[in-house]
Amino acid sequence: MGRLTEAAAAGGGASAARSAGPPPAPLPLSSTSPGCAATMASSEEDGTNGGASEAGEEREAAGKRRRRGLLATSWLTFYNIAMTAGWLVLAIAMVRFYMEKGTHKGLYKSIQKTLKVFQTFALLEVVHCLIGIVPTSVLVAGVQVSSRIFMVWFVTHSIKPIQNEESVVLFLVAWTVTEITRYSFYTFSLLDHLPYFIKWARYNFFIILYPVGVAGELLTIYAALPYVKKTGMFSIRLPNKYNVSFDYYYFLLITMASYIPLFPQLYFHMLRQRRKVLRGEVIVEKDD
Repeated sequence: MGRLTEAAAAGGGASAARSAGPPPAPLPLSSTSPGCAATMASSEEDGTNGGASEAGEEREAAGKRRRRGLLATSWLTFYNIAMTAGWLVLAIAMVRFYMEKGTHKGLYKSIQKTLKVFQTFALLEVVHCLIGIVPTSVLVAGVQVSSRIFMVWFVTHSIKPIQNEESVVLFLVAWTVTEITRYSFYTFSLLDHLPYFIKWARYNFFIILYPVGVAGELLTIYAALPYVKKTGMFSIRLPNKYNVSFDYYYFLLITMASYIPLFPQLYFHMLRQRRKVLRGEVIVEKDD
């Protein structure tokens, strides 16, 4: 589901429902910004010093590196390089599979190990927040990462009949392009050599990728509903010694419904961030 956190800068690491790793130097969120939208898988954090001069940005970046320390900066650089490489490997594997087979059927099975490794590896982003080397909310980072892991492990992995759905390809493509762009953005920012194209891609690709990712996630969950209802998987029925019940089918329905209020908040927040970064506009967000 998506990892959609709204952080900004260069640090560690999301749908028609999905469509977002917390960077080391995030832009503080106002009370109206969609911090909760991090629950969506396709989410992507963002920010920067919108409206600031390049010299000011360089001075601020240098100050952040000094405060963070050499060891932490080195680790974050390694982490983001590794994640960029991992998602590049995933992209190459997907392209190669389609060129050889000419179909999307079997694609998920062929790349699932790589996907699970690097998406689960993103749990380190929560650790980065906990130990303070990335100034992002632990809650926001945790919800964002867990939403992606939920989509990978508790939907696509667990419900095998849906693995050949076209919707799975939708969110896989959206996630892959998004993550390659995001992690390379953080890497180059940490190295103080951010190419304009990477910056441009970071704040433009999401316009298409977020809705595509969200659509893919929602359609995949929707496709899983009949199987979940029939098998009762992950559900707890009464009576039992704990006297509690849980229906995974209705949980998935609630999850799908949560995209309705959360995705627009994230998407429009990202559009405001885009104007700040690419056009230098200073935007003041009002508190409710």
